Amino acid sequence: MPKAAVTPIRQQYLQIKRQHPDAIVFFRLGDFYETFDADAQIAARELDVVLTSRNVAKGQRVPMAGVPYHAAEGYVARLIAKGYKVAICEQVGEPVNGLMPREVVRVVTPGTVVEPTLLTDKRNNYLAAVVVDDGAAGIAYADITTGEFATTQLTGAAVAADVLRELDRLAPAEVLLSDGGDPFHAHGDDQTAEALRRYPYLEGLEAPLTLYDEWRWELGNCRQALLDHFEVTTLAGYGCEGLPLAQRAAGVLIQYLRQHQASALAQLTGLATYAVDGFMALDAATRRSLELTETIRDRTVKGSLLGVLDRTLTPMGGRLLRRWVSQPLLDREALEARLTAVDACFGDLAGRTALRSLLHGIGDLERLTNRVVQGIAQPRDLVGLRNALERVAEITARLAEMVAASTVAGAGSTYPLDGTGLNPCPEARDLIARAIVDDPPATLGGGRCIRPGFSAELDGIEHSVRDAKQWVASLERVERERTGIKNLKVGYNKVFGYYIEVTKANADAVPADYVRKQTLVNAERYIMPELKEREALILHAEERTRELEAHLFRGILTQLATMAGDLLETARSVAHLDAVLSLAEVAAVNDYVRPELMDDGTIDIVGGRHPVVEQSLPQQTFVPNDTHLSAEAAVHIITGPNMSGKSTYLRQVALIVLLAQIGSFVPASAARLGLVDRIFARVGAQDEIAAGQSTFMVEMVEMANILNHATARSLLILDEIGRGTSTYDGISIAWSVVEYIHNHPRLGCKTLFATHYHELTDLERFLPRVRNYNVAVAGEGGRVVFTHQIVPGGADRSYGIHVGQMAGLPPTVIHRAEEILKDLEGAAHGARVGTGTRVIRVKQLPLFGGTHPVVEELRALDVVAMSPLEALTKLFELQQKAE
Repeated sequence: MPKAAVTPIRQQYLQIKRQHPDAIVFFRLGDFYETFDADAQIAARELDVVLTSRNVAKGQRVPMAGVPYHAAEGYVARLIAKGYKVAICEQVGEPVNGLMPREVVRVVTPGTVVEPTLLTDKRNNYLAAVVVDDGAAGIAYADITTGEFATTQLTGAAVAADVLRELDRLAPAEVLLSDGGDPFHAHGDDQTAEALRRYPYLEGLEAPLTLYDEWRWELGNCRQALLDHFEVTTLAGYGCEGLPLAQRAAGVLIQYLRQHQASALAQLTGLATYAVDGFMALDAATRRSLELTETIRDRTVKGSLLGVLDRTLTPMGGRLLRRWVSQPLLDREALEARLTAVDACFGDLAGRTALRSLLHGIGDLERLTNRVVQGIAQPRDLVGLRNALERVAEITARLAEMVAASTVAGAGSTYPLDGTGLNPCPEARDLIARAIVDDPPATLGGGRCIRPGFSAELDGIEHSVRDAKQWVASLERVERERTGIKNLKVGYNKVFGYYIEVTKANADAVPADYVRKQTLVNAERYIMPELKEREALILHAEERTRELEAHLFRGILTQLATMAGDLLETARSVAHLDAVLSLAEVAAVNDYVRPELMDDGTIDIVGGRHPVVEQSLPQQTFVPNDTHLSAEAAVHIITGPNMSGKSTYLRQVALIVLLAQIGSFVPASAARLGLVDRIFARVGAQDEIAAGQSTFMVEMVEMANILNHATARSLLILDEIGRGTSTYDGISIAWSVVEYIHNHPRLGCKTLFATHYHELTDLERFLPRVRNYNVAVAGEGGRVVFTHQIVPGGADRSYGIHVGQMAGLPPTVIHRAEEILKDLEGAAHGARVGTGTRVIRVKQLPLFGGTHPVVEELRALDVVAMSPLEALTKLFELQQKAE
């Protein structure tokens, strides 16, 4: 259709839409945001709003769907939650030739939201960027609501896996990727699906993926964006001068924010360059298995490790604690400092209680400061900021008292107990106290927010208005006395303004200076010159008051923004204090102990308990267990009944080690723990059937990942390896995995290996660093009782039939199972393993015929030359062929 054929407003919309093809444009029309064409169809479907149409040219209508502007935030939130971008197009300026000017004021994406209703208090909202090039990668992330901005560069043989692991830790709200010079303009899930097609190694990452212009990822553009933003000539001060991929990732974030949320750039005042090898490595499977920040079943914090630890009282403290749990430390000095801070708070109940009480009133000082910097804070936000700073002043004084009384060595010089960064910012506090009333309206323009005495001009206007309103209020009495009309009334409406109403029965008594304005059935309404003068004064003054208050308020925000550095430093110090106090409170309430950190790799736990499971049981009913892993006893094979607590014990040990490395006390009577560089947890089946992978294939892939990436300093938590295939295939795999871990010169790492394959207990006889343990069972009147105690030695039975009985299987099924078990046990000719030949002798039907091609392929394999991944993959392939 020719351009001239469509209406001017349609031309305006199409021009704006062309600039934002991958966003849903909220186009302001009066009191509504309207969407058109395909955007309207998406909005109607996703927001449950009515799909209508609008005439845009002669004989042509297009789909349209709208939402009220005053309720837009909720609708935007729903679209963002589904992975869409929303371009907010506002009316700006005055009409030109009858057309209201409009422009996109910001583009809201999952990673750039700032509205409190779109955010989760105790979770960061990270926008991340990833670039992979020539065997290396750069990752940068920013949270524009807190000002956090960081970048890193990864190298190594498994850089794609390392990228996925780091992104899984960050759990970003949005990830930027290069479009490779091939733009793809689509919405929501379609954009993510296309990105995954181009970047398959990110499969499994739960975040919207955004393809972004390839030219923006060029090093020159990215570096210049960073230099311009920080107004510097070198990036050496930010630690990334020699890291080109880290610069590219960080520079892309700056460009993206400049394009979509320019006001947010003011928050990003620094750039931290970090190294991932400074922290414990945890892959996605391990994070899920250990349920660090959310449960596997319903994905809630409650029931996870974080759910136990998080007793923080401020949102920023909760966000920091989440980061600690997701990023355990490897730096012993830093860990000891954090443990010392926790110890000092742990030992002072009165001080801890007082500080936690003061934290209650602080709120989200971090995000509040950034709202001030962006100029979107409201009057009540400033009162909240003032109250928070008053609490900080009290905290500083109370902290000094607690440290002075502490008997914990080094407490007084340990951050955050030393008060570093806790600045009550008296200038900001005093400014708000002088400028803002104690109980302002929720939003600017909703009522008086500037305190009397702050602005002489505003006070003068208020005085004039007050006098005029008092004159109007007294007019009714005065005119009744002057005219003798006892029922004369003075009123107001939006159409005629102020008026004097006289009944028709008193029309003869109306003075000559009254001017008739409106005739009613039984009355006449009049105005008088003096009344209209006062009305004009009041109306003009009210408008001027709103304008002046808005101007003054913006000036206050500008002044406060200059103090943002101190305010943010205070917010982060409060967050550290809150997180430390939370760990101390949990330790005190749950009877945790301070772990002793070691350099020898020992894991020596006395009376260890599972921090989450014990919370769900009646007090003191959880059965504690000891763990002694050392260089001489590095691999523990744990056998015992199903349902007896083996998996709980495995997770318990991993969580105790992890707790120590976030600087927390641990649930035990005593603990001596060497730092581990990685924890790998293969506990429970994580089926990926929807992705075309069987339980067994997933298990083998995860096992291969562990064997290829574990080091001598790692902790391996392996549960029922090999159970996803036939019994003897499973035994063979489990057996060879234990041998590999024990014998490989790169490994020999601390390993807890739970299994129901009792044959594996023979490994202790010829692998010197293997030890057998089992979950004890007690007999009671013919009944089996699980004691949940881990004791030395191997188990001789699985008690699976007993578990079936506990689950409620019919008695006839249980009885028949017992009969069959006796027959099988009698028929078996000892599945034993010779210490010399290491051959399992079993009665098993032959899987392959004498000339089966699979046998020939198996004989031809050079097993010695194969990597663990190749061997496990080949084994799975042969199994599929045999079936």
